[in-house]
Amino acid sequence: MIYTLKQIFRSSKFLVGFVIFTAILLMVIIYPIVIKDPPLQILSRGTFLPPGIYVSLYDSATSVSRYTLILDDAAARRIATKLGDEERQAMQKWLVRKGVLEDQINIDDTTKLIELWENNFDPQLRVSGMTNADRNYYIRLNTSLEGLLATEGAILAAANASTGALEQKDVINQTDYVNIDEVPNVRVFLLGTDNFGRDVLTELVSATGVSLTIGFVAGTVATTIGLILGLVSGYIGGIVDDVIMFITNLFTVIPSFVLLILISFSIGQDQRGAFTIAVVIGFTSWVWTARAVRAQVISLRNRDHVNLSKLSGHSIAYILLTDILPYIASYVVMALILQISSGILAEAGLSVLGLGPRTTDVPTLGLMMNWAMIYQAHILGKWWAYFPVILTIALISFSMNLMNTGLDQVFNPALRD
Repeated sequence: MIYTLKQIFRSSKFLVGFVIFTAILLMVIIYPIVIKDPPLQILSRGTFLPPGIYVSLYDSATSVSRYTLILDDAAARRIATKLGDEERQAMQKWLVRKGVLEDQINIDDTTKLIELWENNFDPQLRVSGMTNADRNYYIRLNTSLEGLLATEGAILAAANASTGALEQKDVINQTDYVNIDEVPNVRVFLLGTDNFGRDVLTELVSATGVSLTIGFVAGTVATTIGLILGLVSGYIGGIVDDVIMFITNLFTVIPSFVLLILISFSIGQDQRGAFTIAVVIGFTSWVWTARAVRAQVISLRNRDHVNLSKLSGHSIAYILLTDILPYIASYVVMALILQISSGILAEAGLSVLGLGPRTTDVPTLGLMMNWAMIYQAHILGKWWAYFPVILTIALISFSMNLMNTGLDQVFNPALRD
C-alpha cells in the first residue's frame, strides 16, 4: 500500500493535478473562515461594479445597502459608472419609441435626461419594437438610476454589538472623500460585483464548493450504479448479462445530455435543488462505467483464485467483493474521478440552459454563468462576472484529468515509461 502511494505521488501528472485540486479545495474551505461575513447581500442593484476597493454604506433604517461609493471622486464616478454614453443613448431610444420628440431629449444634460426618464418610463409598458430582453434591460437600468442625483449625505451605520441593530455612526456627503480607516465595513472586492451587486469572489468560492459537492454526489451515484451492474453482468453472464447489456445499450443510443435535459425539465423549477440535480446527473452517466467494469470482470472471472473461491462454496457477493473488486479497485477510482469531473461539467451545461438548480442563495458555477448571460455581461464587456467562473471550471477539469492520467500510468504497465 505504501509502495503504491509512493508510485502514485512520483507521477508528475498526478502530482500537478493533485496540487491544483487541493489548492481549489483549500480555498473553498479556508475562505469562509477568514471572511466572517461574506457579502452575498445586495450592494448595488443593476450594475456590475469593476474590481477594486469599495465602501458599502448601509441605511440605518432598512439595513439594506443603498449606496456604494468608489474611493475616488465619489459623485462623478458614481454617475459615470451608472450613466455612460451607452445608457444615455439607450434611454433616448426608449423615449423616442415612447413618443417623446427627439429634439426634447438632451442626452448630455444629466439632470434633464433623468427627469424626463422618470416622468415617462413605465416598467409595465411594452414599447413597440422592444423584445422581452430589451424590456428587462430597461428595468435594470431604471433601478440603477434610483437616487443617482441625490445630494443628501449617506448614513454610515454599524451593528450594535449587544442588540445587533444598526446604529448611525456618521454621515458622508456625496462630495466627501472617504478615509477607509474610519469605515467599519470597508471591503476589497478583488473581482468586483455581479449584476445583483454581490461580491464575485465570495460568490465564486461558494459556487465552487456547491459544484464540487454536486460533482461528488453525481460521480458517486454514477460509479456505484455502473460498478454494481458491471460486476453482476460480467461475472454471472447468460440471460442476466443480456438483460443488463440491453438496458445499457438503450442508454448508450440515447445521448445522455439530451436525456438529462428532458428529466431536468420534467422535474419542474421548484423541485430542482442542487442534490436533486446531482442525483439526476448520476442516474444518466453510469453507462460507460458499467461497460468498462464488465469488460474487466470478464477477464478476471476465470482466474485460478476465483475458481478456487467457487470450489470453496463462497457466495457470488463474497467472490465479487473479495476476489474481483480489489483487482479493479484502481480502475474504479479512476472512473470516479472522471465521473466527478463530468458531473461538474454537466451541471454547468444544464445551468447555462436554465435547467440547473433553482436558487440564488446557494450559487453554482453553472448558475453564475447563467446569470452573467442573462444580464449580458459578455456583451457589455464585464469579464469579471464570467471569466473567473470559466477559469475555475477549466482548472477543476484539468486537475482531475491530470490525476486520472497519472493513476493510469501507475496502474497500467503498458503506459509506463
